[in-house]
Amino acid sequence: MPTIQPAPRARHSWHGGPPPKYQPRFSEADIAQARAWACSQALPHAEVQRARLALLLHEQPDLRSPEAARRLGQSASWVCKWRRRWVEAGFSLRDAPRPGRRPQFADWVLALVIAIACELPSRLGLPLSRHFGSSVWQVVRGEGVVISLRTVQRILARHHLKPWRYRSWMHPRDPRFIEKTRIILDLYAGFWEGKPLSSDDQIISADEKTSIQARRRQMVAPGPGRPGRVESDYKRRGALQYLCAWDVRRGIPWGRCEPKTGIAAFTRLVDQVMAMEPYRSAPRVFWIVDNGTSHRGKKAARRLRERYPNLILVHTPTHASWLNQVEIFFGIVQRKVLTPAVADSLEELAARLLAFEAEYRRHPRPVRWKFTRQEFDRRLLELERCTQQLAA
Repeated sequence: MPTIQPAPRARHSWHGGPPPKYQPRFSEADIAQARAWACSQALPHAEVQRARLALLLHEQPDLRSPEAARRLGQSASWVCKWRRRWVEAGFSLRDAPRPGRRPQFADWVLALVIAIACELPSRLGLPLSRHFGSSVWQVVRGEGVVISLRTVQRILARHHLKPWRYRSWMHPRDPRFIEKTRIILDLYAGFWEGKPLSSDDQIISADEKTSIQARRRQMVAPGPGRPGRVESDYKRRGALQYLCAWDVRRGIPWGRCEPKTGIAAFTRLVDQVMAMEPYRSAPRVFWIVDNGTSHRGKKAARRLRERYPNLILVHTPTHASWLNQVEIFFGIVQRKVLTPAVADSLEELAARLLAFEAEYRRHPRPVRWKFTRQEFDRRLLELERCTQQLAA
């Protein structure tokens, strides 16, 4: 066999005897695993030897244990043990679970480490904003427990605790948060007020990307084995605002660059889009916007509805820009066009933005929105259950 080293010639020929008592049978999956493990140079040697034994017994089921042990450089009792285990417990190349040594620390010590890691450092009188393994260790030592830093780190890892990591969150401050979220999720799913949208209805997601700076500085192209380089010092050449209307159904951006944001700039974007087909003749065009000053509240909705009778303005909840699909396109623009920020003038920066937008329209890619209203309702139910459990 290619995975088994040739064994030295035996001094005495094997004269046979009764066939082995335990003759395991292997499936195709077992043999495939054994072949892969027998050639591995990263696995423990013991597991590689077991894989080689399985391949040997698969090819020669009646092979006597002493002969198999001689070929693999093992003892006959080792071969018998694994033959018996595979017959009685099934095929496995791993060691059986072992009890190991008795724990050196009582359960209350583990509970103390976990409790400290789950407490804010400021409440423990520490001048830290978050815990680290060393800070948890110091507090535990302060309680009179003799324990090493590495042991504390192992306890944290065993319980999947990483107190040095954090992420931000925010309470929904909009009293109509649930209602507005469901409306937008229904639009993405193709429904309005419980009725399916027609194929002629259009959905636009619009917003402004403000204060995009044109920075003049030197940039060196990358080379083999070397990343590109950007000079840290720069000269500011002004800033512009990029307003964009994202066609949700077709995955097409329509944008413009403006010196300032405001009602007039946003109205020019609306005029630019609504003057084109299919938006001009569509029975309904839904504009999903956030609560920015240029399109906030019922006043903005009435103003745009008077200008375009088929336009319906839909606002996201407060602090819920993640519901606006145009933010995903802004992320693409930031990564591919604006990072690193290098431009000698505002005209060059604006031309680059609009050129990328035109190229994106030639290869439209709608967003695969997976967060549905059903998923939103399910998470609300989970949140309610957790709140009730905490209250109890």
